[in-house]
Amino acid sequence: MFTCRLPWWGRSSATCKPWPTGRFLPRVWERCQPPSHNGINTTVGQAQQVSSQQKQVLEDLEMPLVRRQTETLFQEQPQTGNPYLEDALLRSYLKTHLPPKVLEEVNRDLEKFGNRLLTKIQPLGWECELNPPVFRQYDAWGQRVDHIVTCTAWRRMKEVAAEEGLIAAAYERRYSNWSRLHQAVKLYLFSSSSGGFNCPLAMTDGAAKVIESLGIPGSLKNAFDHLTSRDPKKFWTSGQWMTERRGGSDVANGTETVARKQPDGTYRLYGFKWFTSAADSDVTLTLARVADAEGQVKQGSSGLSLFYLKVRDEEGKLNSIQVQRLKDKLGTRQMATAELWLDGAKAELISAEGRGVASISNMLNITRIHNVIGAVASMRRMICLSREYARKRVAFGKLLKDHPLHMQTIARMEVQTRGAFLLFMEIVRLLGLVETNMASEQDQLLLRLLIPVTKLYTGKQASAVVVEAMESFGGQGYMEDTGLPVIVRDALVLSIWEGTTNILSLDVLRSLTKSQGQVMAVFFSTVQKKLELASSAMKLERAMKRMRDAIGSLAQFTQAAGSKGVVAMELAARDFSYSLARIYAGALLIEHAARPDASSADISAARKWCNQELCPVATESGISSYEAEEVLADSALVYEGNPACGVVGARANPPGINPGSATGSSPKPAASALSDMVTQRQPWRFRPRCRYVLTMF
Repeated sequence: MFTCRLPWWGRSSATCKPWPTGRFLPRVWERCQPPSHNGINTTVGQAQQVSSQQKQVLEDLEMPLVRRQTETLFQEQPQTGNPYLEDALLRSYLKTHLPPKVLEEVNRDLEKFGNRLLTKIQPLGWECELNPPVFRQYDAWGQRVDHIVTCTAWRRMKEVAAEEGLIAAAYERRYSNWSRLHQAVKLYLFSSSSGGFNCPLAMTDGAAKVIESLGIPGSLKNAFDHLTSRDPKKFWTSGQWMTERRGGSDVANGTETVARKQPDGTYRLYGFKWFTSAADSDVTLTLARVADAEGQVKQGSSGLSLFYLKVRDEEGKLNSIQVQRLKDKLGTRQMATAELWLDGAKAELISAEGRGVASISNMLNITRIHNVIGAVASMRRMICLSREYARKRVAFGKLLKDHPLHMQTIARMEVQTRGAFLLFMEIVRLLGLVETNMASEQDQLLLRLLIPVTKLYTGKQASAVVVEAMESFGGQGYMEDTGLPVIVRDALVLSIWEGTTNILSLDVLRSLTKSQGQVMAVFFSTVQKKLELASSAMKLERAMKRMRDAIGSLAQFTQAAGSKGVVAMELAARDFSYSLARIYAGALLIEHAARPDASSADISAARKWCNQELCPVATESGISSYEAEEVLADSALVYEGNPACGVVGARANPPGINPGSATGSSPKPAASALSDMVTQRQPWRFRPRCRYVLTMF
């Protein structure tokens, strides 16, 4: 017998729910019940009260069971238009900041690009999702070929990237310091329609940046020209091969690849790369340890050097590289990620020997920014779909947009997206100044701080917002063929790639130490200036007060940091980074809302943002969340009852923690990330021998 279990709120003896007009429509769940062969009778007048979509539902229910071939869900698909023209915040930001002549040209280019995205690129992106790469290890005759087969749409995306100058725009400097922002905005619009091709573009941009930072030496001039070309026939993409079998961000201790110098001055690389994104790229940058005459290598970050290599030779054969397998990932399945053996791959040393980590830092900054772009783009895309769906979907007698709670939920997502967007715009604005030698020392310090802060915060925001947005579609959001789960899966990696939240939080602390505290002075002065410019905006008065209170709390915590121990600062690192992100984003939202032509939405967003907890590090510090005793409590809580750990409780001491000390001790260098980088007496000073490199995994 056919049955349908209903949630408790659906269990009722009533069969119809009255509309405001007094008319009746069957509840959606009633379609699960066995239909009567006599159908459901409706009058002509009733049918006129509902949309054509709902009328179709009624007509379908009237159809005799024997005539129904399938049961169909009748809901209108949300339709979005030109993503540039529909992004009010983006357009208002560009209008506010770009010089008139630049704005005119950029506006024209972005509108044209938006139309291309809508009509040509989005279908290609969906085709990439439906046709992921396939690994063919052997040919029909048993010869090993290690061929990664990609679909036509993926290869077409590469051509589109070249034609639109998605890399070139940043390096041509056509708009001086605004060139980088122009490129970043195009990538932001492209990201959600790219079918995963935004990832190889991130590494391509990073590789071009490294080569440019090295002065574009003669041996790399050809590579740079290909990486930044607008010609689809010449354009190359680059990989970034860092992660090895030990995995993770600890590249200094995890890199085993060895480079052996050849008589002609080139090197041969031997090692295993465990996670190589965009394995079908043309070239790559990678780290390896140079072997001396006795075959010995230097360990640690000071033993790492940076190499450039072509993936294939002039005949199209792999450069002494064997593809072991493609990675089976949760998301970004459109892109080939592989495990590779380097068995004598020919490479060129492009950094000073032992300076690989320092040389690749430019690449990491660029790829982190691309991670931010992907995060903000995924949030914006999901909100666009959700708000359009709310205009069409009827539930409980009215459109979703007419349900206050539903609109409150979307509005909260919108506020988070706006804060993330302005953080994104701020770092690319600063990067543009740095790249054109127009940045002050304060600008450079601020950029160094904001890149990891923005990356870690937007990565977490994206995961939360896209899942919330998927929920706004109800069960339909969970259906694979809507495309919504694709966006969710792809967004979940953004808090992992280029360093997890915890690793980046430690990097934020390291930026403070490296600048000897100057960066915090710059942070506070920049935020204060933005608030002063908005001081006359009466509608923002309450938001301004909350911001000033948060700044005061953060300043108090920072001043007290010198007396805190290693453990306390490690425990605070994550909340400290969140506090920086929320306060700076709040200042940007207030600044944007204080413009003479600001919209009511701009003002509302600033006010709502400032209603949240702006300085969680002060709140948690106030309730002693960062004391050494908390480490013991956390360990006991996590491992209680775990037989592999024995009895874990109040007597269990995690490595490096002395229960009799307020700060703890760290006799073992590897006891914890921060303990390995920070001295106990000077908790803001990192040991230079320990370096953390954030990879694509």
